Amino acid sequence: MVIEYVGQNIRQVVADMREKRYAQEGIGSSYLFRVDHDTIIDATKCGNLARFINHCCTPNCYAKVITIEAQKKIVIYSKQAIGVNEEITYDYKFPIEDTKIPCLCRTESCRGTLN
Repeated sequence: MVIEYVGQNIRQVVADMREKRYAQEGIGSSYLFRVDHDTIIDATKCGNLARFINHCCTPNCYAKVITIEAQKKIVIYSKQAIGVNEEITYDYKFPIEDTKIPCLCRTESCRGTLN
């Protein structure tokens, strides 16, 4: 285990409203992470360092939803040994959409987009 992704647990309707509000407020990035069909963790304004982990097509970590005392949590686990000063990354696994988000990971097997 590397770190838990923490923030506010919100419903999809609230996440949609917040995403629009963040755009109107000029917040360039939101940190919304889907736990399941009903729940999203919003770490945009109250989260920890996990929200700053970048995407990579060949990551050294992965995200996993676990349940502790009936509450679902997102935890980042390492796939391999991670060296000092090595960036921690995971695959965001965004759904496929028409509007593509470019990937900047620059690995040999980069897919070119996050979605």
